[in-house]
Amino acid sequence: MTSQISYAAADGIATITLDRPDRVNAFTAVMAGELTEAFDRADADDDVRVVIVTGAGRGFCAGADLSGGGGTFDHEDGVDEARGRFGEIDGVPRDGGGTVSLRVAACRKVVIGAVNGPAVGVGVTMTLPMDVRIAAESARFGFVFARRGIIPEAASTWFLPRIVGISQAMEWVATGRVFDAAEALRGGLVSRVVPDTELLATAVALAREIADNTSAVSVAVARQLLWGMLGSPTPWDAHRLDSKAMFELGAGKDAAEGVTAFLEKRPAEFPARVTTDYPGFIPPWPSR
Repeated sequence: MTSQISYAAADGIATITLDRPDRVNAFTAVMAGELTEAFDRADADDDVRVVIVTGAGRGFCAGADLSGGGGTFDHEDGVDEARGRFGEIDGVPRDGGGTVSLRVAACRKVVIGAVNGPAVGVGVTMTLPMDVRIAAESARFGFVFARRGIIPEAASTWFLPRIVGISQAMEWVATGRVFDAAEALRGGLVSRVVPDTELLATAVALAREIADNTSAVSVAVARQLLWGMLGSPTPWDAHRLDSKAMFELGAGKDAAEGVTAFLEKRPAEFPARVTTDYPGFIPPWPSR
């Protein structure tokens, strides 16, 4: 049972909705835990092929819930409680946004962010490990951390420059200003901008194209390799893993079905499942 998100799965698509509309879906520790559990649930369900993440009401996520006032980000007095929520790293409590981002990154399903309004602070950084971000025309984005006396979190200093380039990333982070969907599109943060009324339909149509036409195992392996190779110093690392994957998957039931369906001019019905047929030699990503 969740209190700050909702989860629904049907016809191969899981939809996770940030569900605190009265607070523009402001992020809390409870929401972080529920999001992590939701991605665990999606990964464990072979019927789920694609995950869509969106927000309830007029916005995606207004960032961290600041109702605690000036001490919102000060965990010194409650350090044991903070450690208890998410564990620790290098002797300090783990950043809650980072626990969500790293769980999204490790997902073996395609993740689509449907940004339906303001996405500020952790509201935008949590979307960076998602594979595709689609914005409504009313969407607004802001890496506002420097204006609050903190830094971009949720592992965004790794993700953002790789998505939009270092100069664009630095401009948005250093100014901390809020910008519109058109600028997000020009900067490469989102792949398309659509009218508000068409946002979910656009995300679902993309999800349907994936779910109806592709091998779940092929997509899962490709997702892990595409993200994982971003940090590799040489294409030989990709070649090594590509060769193993082509050898193993090429001898598998999905490859046989894919080729046969093509020759017979019919839709493929791929039998392999991620929970049971995912190759064991693929390095887990993100590596710790």
